[in-house]
Amino acid sequence: MQTSEVSALIVDVCERIILPRFQALSEDEVIYKRPGDLVTVADREAEIALSRALHSATPAALIVGEETVFTRPDSIRGLAAAEHAWVIDPIDGTRNFVAGSPDFAVMVAEVRRGETTRGWIWQPLHAAFYIAERGAGVERNGTPLARFTPAERPWRVAVWPGGLRQHVDGVAMRPTRGSCAIDYPALARGDLDGLAYRSLNPWDHLPGTLMATELGGEALADGLPYSAGRNGRLLTVGASAAIAAALSRGLRP
Repeated sequence: MQTSEVSALIVDVCERIILPRFQALSEDEVIYKRPGDLVTVADREAEIALSRALHSATPAALIVGEETVFTRPDSIRGLAAAEHAWVIDPIDGTRNFVAGSPDFAVMVAEVRRGETTRGWIWQPLHAAFYIAERGAGVERNGTPLARFTPAERPWRVAVWPGGLRQHVDGVAMRPTRGSCAIDYPALARGDLDGLAYRSLNPWDHLPGTLMATELGGEALADGLPYSAGRNGRLLTVGASAAIAAALSRGLRP
């Protein structure tokens, strides 16, 4: 599929399925998958719609969706080795979505032989579409983003809640926004210098880490380059290799 076709699909599914439920969910449309982990009918229906369209266009590709993996954990097997795969996060920031916050987005990544080749992040209520393509940089609403420039300390880094209790020299920490699809664009725009997470689910990170590396940054999983299928206890992303490495050395998962 052409990049523009995937973009149009994401916008269409968002407008038809997700946005009509924003601030209009009934109690029975919000489900706890596990304590503290929410899913809504909008997540599930949007993932089905995206998966069907992507499968129809590329029937040989592996489809990995967050909600499908929850019910069928084996569906993620083979992602790192697949010739072609799509990874879907139908609503990143579901808790924000349920709370009526605009800080949520739809994310899709394309993976070929373990390498993320394209990534989409659509923030509908911020009217911001971020698209990354390996070797071609990152665009926001069609305008190319500038590559990262060296940041002076203290580096501004968003971390998971428990990480805020730790100290890393030369780092000013703040909390993440409850959505990787909000955090990564903040890094791409230069509002942050780094990110750190304890969860390495591919649907959360593949589009954003592609953006970071295309702009000259680095993403490390337990100190090694992050990629599709890579697991670990700590993901650190920086606007430079030095920032990602410093966070990897200084933070405890």
